[in-house]
Amino acid sequence: MSRSLLNLMLALVACVFISFFGENFIASKFAYYYDILISIGVNIILATSLNLVNGYTGQFSLGHAGFMAIGAYASASWSNHLDPLIFGIVAGSGNPVVTNVAMFVSTLFAGIFAAIAGFAVGVPSLRLKGDYLAIVTLGFGEIIRVAILNLDFLGASRGLSVTGTYTNLFWTYGSVVLCIYVVVSLVHSTYGRGFLTVRDDEVAAEAMGINTTKYKVVAFVVASFFAGVAGALYAHFKAFVTPEGFNFFRSVDVVVIVILGGMGSTIGVVFAAVLLTILPEALRALAHTQFVPTAYQGLLENRLILYSLLLIILMLTRPQGLFGDGAAFKKWLGRSRAD
Repeated sequence: MSRSLLNLMLALVACVFISFFGENFIASKFAYYYDILISIGVNIILATSLNLVNGYTGQFSLGHAGFMAIGAYASASWSNHLDPLIFGIVAGSGNPVVTNVAMFVSTLFAGIFAAIAGFAVGVPSLRLKGDYLAIVTLGFGEIIRVAILNLDFLGASRGLSVTGTYTNLFWTYGSVVLCIYVVVSLVHSTYGRGFLTVRDDEVAAEAMGINTTKYKVVAFVVASFFAGVAGALYAHFKAFVTPEGFNFFRSVDVVVIVILGGMGSTIGVVFAAVLLTILPEALRALAHTQFVPTAYQGLLENRLILYSLLLIILMLTRPQGLFGDGAAFKKWLGRSRAD
């Protein structure tokens, strides 16, 4: 067994252990922080998968929330209509084994459905480059949102209730571990070197006979699959989804995480996802403490202004992202091991 596969197995076992022994305690005693933990996991999956396209392959997608929406609504529809027929689950009832199997099936269906949509969008659009690709993916994300708004069987603007709140720490962070493992293994494989070749010099890659569109489509499909998984986790945690939860600003949030973490740096993107999920909530709490003068409480209560200001400062001081391409972190890690 390879070392990376062994690390994957150990990480999944750790997720099972934490979920089995700590899930009920955290969810009941620290419900607010439990919500933040799940949100962090979902954002890590979204950012890590998008980093495969924007960071490692050098493309610029602005429609990641569209694939998340496809996954959320596909998973919700499966749970609402097919779980009662296949597993006999009604209104979230059933023993833990059955509900976990149902969660696995609906999440897998969501990922595959989003991947198919990614392939359908990627084949024609990834022949474009730069701003043109960004506009096409942005348009696709808005098409998905508007289409859901006009589909009555998906709840339209009213939103859609989801049968069963199956998402927990195991499913969330098990998916995080799997997503990171797949992306890192793919990038560091012989096949994955094609992604970096496309990013570094697409013209030279084409001149050498490399099918750059194929590599871009593969990266896009893998990223879409995990965006669909993130959507399924989100839907089965909130138990209610609306089209506005997957709008343009949701896509921008994920792009900001990738840029702030460092394009092509998995560890940086993970760290940025944690930071940018916690930061708005920390600013909300800080506004109501005795340490903040009354004159400044209004600024902190409108935390999005300060949040945006902090992002501007970070990008001015670290335009390459918190970890750049990850080389500095790897160098530091190598020195630490040597010591």
